[in-house]
Amino acid sequence: MKNYLVFSMAALLVGTSCSTKKEEAKGFTGAPGEVKLITLDPGHFHAALVQKVSYPQVSKDVYVYAPTGFDVDEHLKRIKGFNTRADNPTSWNEVVYTGSDFLEKMLAEKKGNVMVQAGNNGKKTEYIKKTLEAGINVLSDKPMAINSENFKLLKECFDIAKQKEIMLYDIMTERNEITTMLQRELSTMPVVYGEQLPGTPEEPAIVKESVHHFFKVVDGKPLTRPVWYFDVNQQGEGIVDVTTHLVDLVQWEAFPEQIIDYTKDIELLDANRWTTSISPAEFTQVTGAETYPDFLKKDVVDDTLKVYCNGDIIYKIKGVCAKVSVIWNYTFPEGGGDTHFSVMKGSKADLVIRQGKEQSYQPELYVEAVKGVDLSAYEKDLSASMDKIASEYPGVALNKIDDGVWQVVIPSKYRVGHEAHFGQVMEHFLEYLKDGALPAWEVPNMLAKYYVTTSALDLAKSKTK
Repeated sequence: MKNYLVFSMAALLVGTSCSTKKEEAKGFTGAPGEVKLITLDPGHFHAALVQKVSYPQVSKDVYVYAPTGFDVDEHLKRIKGFNTRADNPTSWNEVVYTGSDFLEKMLAEKKGNVMVQAGNNGKKTEYIKKTLEAGINVLSDKPMAINSENFKLLKECFDIAKQKEIMLYDIMTERNEITTMLQRELSTMPVVYGEQLPGTPEEPAIVKESVHHFFKVVDGKPLTRPVWYFDVNQQGEGIVDVTTHLVDLVQWEAFPEQIIDYTKDIELLDANRWTTSISPAEFTQVTGAETYPDFLKKDVVDDTLKVYCNGDIIYKIKGVCAKVSVIWNYTFPEGGGDTHFSVMKGSKADLVIRQGKEQSYQPELYVEAVKGVDLSAYEKDLSASMDKIASEYPGVALNKIDDGVWQVVIPSKYRVGHEAHFGQVMEHFLEYLKDGALPAWEVPNMLAKYYVTTSALDLAKSKTK
């Protein structure tokens, strides 16, 4: 049944945006309420996290178009939670349309000028294309493409956005994680990092590894995932999902503000994929469903669900060998959560992020001088460089752990957490709307990123047939 539900809700913006015609985009001035959000078919909790805080430029009225069911109900519960919390509540007014023609209704009504998309990845690229064709800016959760066919369609999407002079942008939250930001900063300082090493396929010069968990806590509550989340045809395999962030960080850190041309600068070397096993009891715990739906039975072996959510990619980018990998476990160890490991190897030092038990599952950044460096002179240069960084990030300091090894001490005020990063991305996007353009390197680098992930999936699947 098609119906409208209107009720007040508060939070941060959802992470997907719609395109607007250039004359409309140019009209963004930062005035209160001029950005009007549309949320389309919100099937992932990231859609709500964009609305965890409020923004002066964004109207309190948010137009939600979705089919009736679990996904939209969970989304609205999260928004209501933001509106009713005791500390700094939001005041979103969710204007909801549910019906089988939700997409057509959204395109016809054009109630907003920015569409936020975070949900079923199998549908995402087509949603983006139709929204752009309607002249609405799009802010999308990753991944915007989960296979080579999607990648071809995504290229069309960017052509449409360019033609209409509107914006298509994806939500890269990890650029706002403080250890990553400082790792990037230090890698740009020759006295600290030296020159970027090229590495080899056996010993890549840049490595990024991410460990995630199906059963986890979000906003203080156990996360319930939709059943389609475990279908790689709808969610995408791990090699094209979480690795989107990792490939993005390789580009963003090692080649800051440089354009990456995927036709010239990328060479895919190797890729692999493997499954994580989910028992019937675990599936019920994380989804609430008593049985596997029919579309998942293709992946069930002896009553155990096998999900292709793990993968790794080895590739060259502008001559530098990099490796990214993602692992999904069912749940996290006691006291732990999702973890990240990263190393960038320079001629003078390795810059390493660790987030294991020794770090109390909190990301920490280390500077490790390479063998042969004059440690006395190097320590002076490192200290002077950290003083410069501390002028931008007051309180950041060095703690010497051993000869040639230092930990970067990071005040807690910079550790805002993953959920807050969605608001930071939104703030950047709002500035881009006001400027009327994305940075020149963003679009080619988004294309390069999705070329790497989707091409890697093709290679990995060819090895496991």
